[in-house]
Amino acid sequence: MPPIPTITKYLMLACTAVFCLQLFVPLTAWFALCPLASGNFMPWQVLTYAFLHGSFGHLFFNMLGLWMFGSELERLWGDKRYLQFLLAGVLAAAAAQIIVTWIAGSRTPTVGASGALFALLLAFGMLFPNRVIMPLFPPIPMKARTFVMVFGGIELLLGSGILDSLMGLGGGNVAHFAHLGGMVGGWLMIRYWRRQPPFGSRRR
Repeated sequence: MPPIPTITKYLMLACTAVFCLQLFVPLTAWFALCPLASGNFMPWQVLTYAFLHGSFGHLFFNMLGLWMFGSELERLWGDKRYLQFLLAGVLAAAAAQIIVTWIAGSRTPTVGASGALFALLLAFGMLFPNRVIMPLFPPIPMKARTFVMVFGGIELLLGSGILDSLMGLGGGNVAHFAHLGGMVGGWLMIRYWRRQPPFGSRRR
């Protein structure tokens, strides 16, 4: 197993340390992404929410995904571009969640690095489309591009409530549109780097 790259390792350590601190200090009130309607929104929350997590399972699966997909992308891009990409995913996920909670009138704060993780997932699928991966759920080998399409579709159905209705579920406190926002942010960042529309054209 190759060593974990520097940025990925430090982010995993930072998120784990913050989660441990959360057990003793109520960080959510100040650093979670609060909806505009709550009256508790602060500008720094569009970044700090990504370092907070709601449970050990939430932290574990996000850090597992960060290690699985982020490590290889960091080696490919280098520190600077990797950080730029993560920032795009976090900010795009925050923007999507702010819009959705404003429309829904929700006052529930959002935490977690899932938006950045879904951005990494999209990038992995775009750059290594034929790489076969084995997700934990379901444990079925599939190509990376298929994995991205399946999970993107599931998030859309869950976010819209269609899958909840079909399966008789009661919904949940998961920011599905933030996940999709992270994917959009990652896609836009790659398009920007490639000088593709809406950021220009490769033809000069």
